[in-house]
Amino acid sequence: MTVYLDCASTTPIEPSVADIIRRFIEVDYGNAASPIHDYGTFARMAVDHARGQIAKLVKVRRDDVIFTSGATEANNLAILGLREFGLQTGRRHLICSAIEHKAVLEPLEALTQAGFEMTLIPAGSDGRIIVTELQKALRPETLLVSTMQVNNETGIVQPLAEVAEVLNNHLAYWHVDAAQGFGKELDSITHPRIDMISISGHKIYGPKGIGALILRKRDGTPPPLKQLIYGGDQEQGLRPGTLPVPLIAGLGEAARCALRQHAERLEKVTSIRSQALAALAELNPVINSSPEQSLPHYINISLPGIPAATAIEALAGTIAISSTSACTSHTMAPSYVLKAMGRPEAETTSALRFSWCHLTEDVDWETVVTILKNLRNTTGN
Repeated sequence: MTVYLDCASTTPIEPSVADIIRRFIEVDYGNAASPIHDYGTFARMAVDHARGQIAKLVKVRRDDVIFTSGATEANNLAILGLREFGLQTGRRHLICSAIEHKAVLEPLEALTQAGFEMTLIPAGSDGRIIVTELQKALRPETLLVSTMQVNNETGIVQPLAEVAEVLNNHLAYWHVDAAQGFGKELDSITHPRIDMISISGHKIYGPKGIGALILRKRDGTPPPLKQLIYGGDQEQGLRPGTLPVPLIAGLGEAARCALRQHAERLEKVTSIRSQALAALAELNPVINSSPEQSLPHYINISLPGIPAATAIEALAGTIAISSTSACTSHTMAPSYVLKAMGRPEAETTSALRFSWCHLTEDVDWETVVTILKNLRNTTGN
């Protein structure tokens, strides 16, 4: 049986989350926008309850939570939703890091087609953005700074507290893509300087197709976003459409479990990482994700001389892993994240991402190492 080790791509669903979803599909299937009868009233209550569960994890108000189809839509709303405000005020400068997810980079690039200017902040060899470069890049007309909480390829936790200090006296809106870290690293995204946070259900043992954009108010006023699609005034006029109550309830339950089970989950994933590092050490890999600076849910290693695609295929009967993010893996291109960290081509083309969770089954690491050893012997490295 193949053990799934690609939880950075998507996670298995928490059993209690599956139960909640099934209930709101099969029994309590009312429309939250129709509180004119018990079905609709209960659906609206379920949505409000889920908002509260998510808000508690980030320490915001429940009405700060705007439901979306996932982190990609939330990122687009946070970035493209500022377009009109930026054009009106003349604040057309954008900042993000070179290691951001494509769901952030591409909306920002779209704004440059409308006359905005974007500055990319480099990452250091440790995979963390260089905060001093951010400070240098800031201008009076900077509208938006977008940084991730945790990198999706390396698992490296970004220095959000340092970013907050740099932005302390600046008017720029700060967006954090927390798709990978939400529910796993609890403290950094509670910082009151963060204006917008994107999250996704399927990264925290919840359902696919649901996420949220969390809007933290400044002096009682939310960021000046404009809706991207039209057809109703749901979600405070920012995101129309019938709310998917089963998915929302599932996301709320996933957030509740993340907070309640945090210590237990952390112990499990840390144990798996220790086993993995001990086993893989025999291969003398290049470690791209320092254990001291990354979530214990990940290991990213390079085995120069063994193409990543070859290793993934050889391991397929034992473990399921990846090399880059799911959104770019189909291109088979080397990791732009590792390239931004200054890694040479031999390491970017041989990078492997192992990612697990508290629901992961036992891994036969001895077989994994044997397969990779055989590949190395075959290639003569």
